Amino acid sequence: MDQLITTAARALALGDPLAALNRVALREDAPALALRGIAMAQLGELERARQLLRQAGRSFGQKEVLARARCAVAEAEVAFAARDLSWPTRALAAAAEVLETTGDRANAAHARLLEARRLLLIGRLDDADAKLSGIELAALPPAQRALLELTIAGIAMRRIEARKARAALGRAEEAARWARIPALEAEVGLARDALDVPAARIVARGEERPLVLEEVEDLLPAPHLVIDACRNMLRRGSTQIPLASRPVLFALARTLGEAWPGDVPRDILLARAFGARFVDESHRARLRVEIGRLRRLLSGVANIEATGKGFILSPVGDIGIIVLARPVEEEHATLLALLTDGEAWSSSALALAMGASQRTIQRALEELAAEGKVTGIGRGRSQRWTTPPLPGFATALLLPAPFSGG
Repeated sequence: MDQLITTAARALALGDPLAALNRVALREDAPALALRGIAMAQLGELERARQLLRQAGRSFGQKEVLARARCAVAEAEVAFAARDLSWPTRALAAAAEVLETTGDRANAAHARLLEARRLLLIGRLDDADAKLSGIELAALPPAQRALLELTIAGIAMRRIEARKARAALGRAEEAARWARIPALEAEVGLARDALDVPAARIVARGEERPLVLEEVEDLLPAPHLVIDACRNMLRRGSTQIPLASRPVLFALARTLGEAWPGDVPRDILLARAFGARFVDESHRARLRVEIGRLRRLLSGVANIEATGKGFILSPVGDIGIIVLARPVEEEHATLLALLTDGEAWSSSALALAMGASQRTIQRALEELAAEGKVTGIGRGRSQRWTTPPLPGFATALLLPAPFSGG
């Protein structure tokens, strides 16, 4: 490798893409193309970066398997930064195997870390955790070690393990200082800040207050019946009753829980659960059926009794009922929570992360754009969507895992 390539590579490792481009901007050989691609990625020109890295991969000869594998990993990393989650994961896994067998342990570990970060982003927490367990920490330089700890923290946040997340972020902060990359230090700082903003609201006995993630972690094992409106389930200690696929039953449970220890009139239950504006006997019959279904599901955890004007929810045993809700209620809260990471997402990536159809996501984005809550960048297949993080806005900390609620 010649001196210009070596110097440019060192500049990129220190996060100085302009210095790297000063040395290789006019060169068209494969190593220079690869370094130019990485430099463009660091400057935020992601589409151009992918083109250069793809060109570099083709320019290396068939026998230069190590260089081609490195280009494949770099291209996958750029795709991840562009929130293009549909890139071929098999190609990345194959590149990781090549890097491992040829002795490039650092880049092999980086490729597996990239796979884990993608799995985290689409809500496959167990798979992401398993991928991280196969990464040799000693093989990672400080920058990649910081990213690994950020990923561990992200998994812990989604599992509502705030203290584990804070410990991982402390290690990430130390690794980022060693790496001396300002953008990486800023990313760690933003993740730490996320632990100190409200992740949910608690509603109990007609009052509500915000909770940070550590308070949510302390709340869930407590002896309460928790109606979790962040993940659409009921919890009591280790018992969980998922209702994400049964929105009518969850709406009834939440309405009854918010009114506890009082009862709820039938017309309010019909409006909240069915959206009924005008009530007739068919609505009342359906309400009785759904209340019966909910009563059977909650058997042994809580009782639902009829009153003169409606129904009342009573927990079994000497415990209370609390409702755990999002910081701000919003029809498209999950979508907004994904977009508040500051990256520009494609509609296809959002659909993959949420387990929904792309057309459903596109309709939601159009509604949010009309309300000024999201911004579209570009047009056609290259269009990306983003929104600035706003105080008190939807948070990704308590998103369902996976996002589809399955």
